[in-house]
Amino acid sequence: MSGSVGRGRATLIAVIVVLAWLVVGAVAGPFSGRLGDVATNDNAAFLPADAEATRAQELSQRFVGRQTIPALVVYERRTGLTEPDRQKVAADAARFAQVPGVVAPLPPPIPSADGQALQVVVPIDDAEGERIGTVVERLRDITGEGGGGLTVDIAGPAGLLADLIEVFGGIEGSLLLVTLGVVLVILLVVYRSPVLWIFPLLAAGMSYALAALFVYVLADADVVTLNGQAQGILTVLVFGAGTDYALLLVARYREELHRHDTAWGAMRTAWRGAAPAIVASGGTVILSLLCLLLSSLNSNRALGPVAAVGIAATLLVMLTFLPALLVLGGRWAFWPRRPRYDRAEPTAEHGIWARIAGFVARRGRPVWVATAVLLGALALGLTQLDTATLGQSDLFTKRTDSVAGQEVIARHYPAGIGSPAMIIVNEQAVRQVTEAAQGVRGVAAVRPLSRQGDGGAGPAGPPLVVDGKVELEATLTDPPDSDGAERTVRELRTAVHRVPGADAVVGGFTAINVDTSAAAERDQNVIIPVVLAVIAVILALLLRALVAPVLLIVTVLLSFAATLGLCGLLFRYAFDFPGVDASFPLFAFVFLVALGIDYNIFLMSRVREESVRRGTRAGVLAGLAVTGGVITSAGIVLAATFSALAVLPLVVLVELGTAVAVGVLIDTIIVRSLLVPALAYDIGPKIWWPGRLARTNHVEGRHRAG
Repeated sequence: MSGSVGRGRATLIAVIVVLAWLVVGAVAGPFSGRLGDVATNDNAAFLPADAEATRAQELSQRFVGRQTIPALVVYERRTGLTEPDRQKVAADAARFAQVPGVVAPLPPPIPSADGQALQVVVPIDDAEGERIGTVVERLRDITGEGGGGLTVDIAGPAGLLADLIEVFGGIEGSLLLVTLGVVLVILLVVYRSPVLWIFPLLAAGMSYALAALFVYVLADADVVTLNGQAQGILTVLVFGAGTDYALLLVARYREELHRHDTAWGAMRTAWRGAAPAIVASGGTVILSLLCLLLSSLNSNRALGPVAAVGIAATLLVMLTFLPALLVLGGRWAFWPRRPRYDRAEPTAEHGIWARIAGFVARRGRPVWVATAVLLGALALGLTQLDTATLGQSDLFTKRTDSVAGQEVIARHYPAGIGSPAMIIVNEQAVRQVTEAAQGVRGVAAVRPLSRQGDGGAGPAGPPLVVDGKVELEATLTDPPDSDGAERTVRELRTAVHRVPGADAVVGGFTAINVDTSAAAERDQNVIIPVVLAVIAVILALLLRALVAPVLLIVTVLLSFAATLGLCGLLFRYAFDFPGVDASFPLFAFVFLVALGIDYNIFLMSRVREESVRRGTRAGVLAGLAVTGGVITSAGIVLAATFSALAVLPLVVLVELGTAVAVGVLIDTIIVRSLLVPALAYDIGPKIWWPGRLARTNHVEGRHRAG
């Protein structure tokens, strides 16, 4: 009787928890479709906080009534522009000036020397923010598609920003649907049940809704900055990590149903066994992501807390909502393969992985040596990984309007026209700085910003002096997003900094790229060691040892190097990408190491639990046998969800998604299945040094040695 009362109380508690979460879901759900309202994708969101380009931009704001972002509308006819073409350009320019958000009057159209192109610079008020995309669309509506041999494209910083806004606008729809579809298919394959997949997918959806609510509130209050990149990663990270945690809990719950006659009793034991590993895993990812707050790049600092909030929300849901759902589902949720109360040994249902464990036991040392050599060989591909700032034409996986426009400009004009480098100098040093700048190879022209008749500022007439400062515009011969332009800006800075008393600073679009690359390199040197230290501390506390954490970190670093090496080969020879963004190695490291160590946590926490009962070597084999299937399934889920980033036509996210997918598969199939178990088996009890297990297993160690 008391058993039935206990069962009834457990059911009541589960019902209350589920109903409470459904209420939360009803409140939070709508916010998953509103994240775009608080996202920002303008250039300021990616600027280094204390770079020279930032100081130049702040000083430049004094020279204009309003800060603007130029859209470069370029008209081209390969056989030479006609008089009707010029009339169309003039008419379009007059209509451009009437578009809300455009800062009038517009400068006159700029003809190319070969007579085949005309370029109209359309300044757009920087205060428009996300609405810049709408302004550019209005400009495209005015120009039309051209026709009759005349082409019209919109390039420049505003054109590029409009294309980026359009790409990120698809995140809330296409990316979410693809991610859901991927998770659904994999859960159906893993569970082979028409019912069980519902519980993890429902919990993952609840996790995303809760994360979206928290991120929306924090971004709306300006506590965190949300951009399209962080929004996309948040989606795949929550669904991927959430499904991983769900798989681990469900697998342990299934085991315990064989040893308990009630769902409540099985869940209580399963929760106690799985929760520490899940919490340690989530805590590792959260702390690793928060290390991005040490970055000097605003874009990196934005991603860290947004993704960390997503993982925290996922942990909360998976450790409360999912267990309650599974208790209510009971054994029938596993139909048609319902686990019976038969007190079966956990390894009984894991025949394949039991055989793999046996192979590791027979060939421990050759296995870890061979896998380490294989990973080292893959790491040689790092020589093919070209790290640089991607040019505008390299940002997208498809040819956008801004890319086409930039190609036209490069054909007919000095490539840097419309996006010059700006030099802010003291008034008395204008002549010396101008001469120094003109002497730099790659600088086509240098001219001061002047006062125009309408009270605005422009590059004509006597210099405009503000607070004793003058702004010079340096037109570059190379495209503003090219390696050549970045080299020119570095040399330009060296030249003007040498002028005594000038206090010169160089900014502009290219300078931002230069400073972003430098900041990314600095971030790697600072953040990577901190992340490794954080992970080492968590592993030491979880495993109560020092040798095991060191070995696990070494294996994950080897896996990381192998992943980047393989990606270097894939990006160059399979995808034909020109390189990777400067921030790619850091992002790849944080996600691969933080997520890769998860699987080692899942494995080694179970190995330690089994080692207490069986001894270290037997514990290694038992831990591998019972966790092999679920960890492999979790890895496939995470790899597949990050692969969903490929639906966004942005090279940076495609590369990151590919790297995480490849790295996770290497971690689950090679590192966690073979390398780590073989190492642990070969080392034996000493792996727990200086913990108590290293001493209590001394008999086994002597037997092995003998």
